[in-house]
Amino acid sequence: MSSIVYDKIVKCISEAQSDNYDAQERALQALASITKVSPQNRNLVAQSELGAIQALLNLIKSSSSSTIQVLSLAILFNLSLNPGLKKSLASMETISHLNSMIASLETISQESGKLASSLVCSLAMNDKNKAKFGVAGTVELLIEAISLGSNDDQHGFGMSLMAKHHLLSSLAELVQFHGNSTLAVRSGAVQTLMDVVESDKGEELSGTCVAVLCLVAKFDEGLNEIKTTEWMVSRMVNVVKGRCMMSKEGAAEILIRLFDESEECVRDAMRLPEFLTVLADLSVRGSTKAREKASLLMKKMTEVDLDFGLDSYHPM
Repeated sequence: MSSIVYDKIVKCISEAQSDNYDAQERALQALASITKVSPQNRNLVAQSELGAIQALLNLIKSSSSSTIQVLSLAILFNLSLNPGLKKSLASMETISHLNSMIASLETISQESGKLASSLVCSLAMNDKNKAKFGVAGTVELLIEAISLGSNDDQHGFGMSLMAKHHLLSSLAELVQFHGNSTLAVRSGAVQTLMDVVESDKGEELSGTCVAVLCLVAKFDEGLNEIKTTEWMVSRMVNVVKGRCMMSKEGAAEILIRLFDESEECVRDAMRLPEFLTVLADLSVRGSTKAREKASLLMKKMTEVDLDFGLDSYHPM
């Protein structure tokens, strides 16, 4: 059976490189279908004697058809779902071209942009690939792309909410590596993420943004940047007041880290008239994780000398 499938794969790869557009499209559609579910078929495609990965990359680069680009990206993404293929797929040539696509999100098709971002995220799940993306400048490009445009504009991929979800997921995967987290902080990730959270439609993206902030806060550079960002305690309390439970959990986690870092952060929180009410609501209506974090925040407040002047603090 595998021999029959392999012969079909070889034929499709050959036809995908032909000059006949219809034959190319049919071949790529077949390869996308073959690799969508079966890990074994993905290995057969990757190991084919015709060099499928390079052929697909060439099509993405050279084809003027968005359909051909999308199908080629979809196949590469399918291949990347096999853990054993992630390392070989993440060549510097592939990463460089994915970077070019991220830098051009406002001019390429939405589907191409989505798949390019998803492929970055998938390849970055291999820890050995994370540093490659950092060296190639992917972290900075992701932050720049996230910062572009308005959430109200749904026409260009670089402006859409769905686009930013994919970009943020890729960034979340990459910043788990210390070096990439440092690059993100130095590229203004904290302010960029907060800008998205506090934008008009930030509620739909805030959970992922705050999750990235939590990952960045695991390293000293990130935590220091968060701590020194203006009104961060007040801003995190505002996030806890929102509707997204993932955001509430993440914001509570960041507050815990800030409280551990500085008693002044605890005092800043206590100066907010609504803080205790927000915390009480979280401890009653929050998820199990959120309730645990609310309890921990309350405990930390009892451990701090709260003798301060309420008139000295004027939050945003």
